[in-house]
Amino acid sequence: MTTIFTKRAAAAALAAALLASAAFAARAEISDYEFRLVQTEIKQGDGAIVAVQLVDKRSGKPVPDAVIFASRIDMAPDGMPTMAAPIEAMPSTEPGVYRFKTHLIMAGGWRLSLGAKIQGETGTLESKLVLKAVP
Repeated sequence: MTTIFTKRAAAAALAAALLASAAFAARAEISDYEFRLVQTEIKQGDGAIVAVQLVDKRSGKPVPDAVIFASRIDMAPDGMPTMAAPIEAMPSTEPGVYRFKTHLIMAGGWRLSLGAKIQGETGTLESKLVLKAVP
């Protein structure tokens, strides 16, 4: 009788170990995610809205509920990294889309830098996206 219980216990332990390793193997890396600009050209001026989508590169699906803790926009692409503009997070109605209001004071290349934490993942996603302000 003890042998039957021992075999069942061993089988249950093996099944639990396999499930745990499968769950661990299915876990994503922070490099499996990326921000993408919704539009690469934005109208210059006060009240410009820059939208980005956070995507799981493995599935192509949007990733909602990330915590964006750092954002900066500057003119580094045009050789002026110290020319920065104020940037403010705005609400979004689309899952996985994050919107920012800024003042693109002049036409040209702008770099949007973001730092985010993704729910359930370890590490920080850092991204630098280049957009163009047009008159």
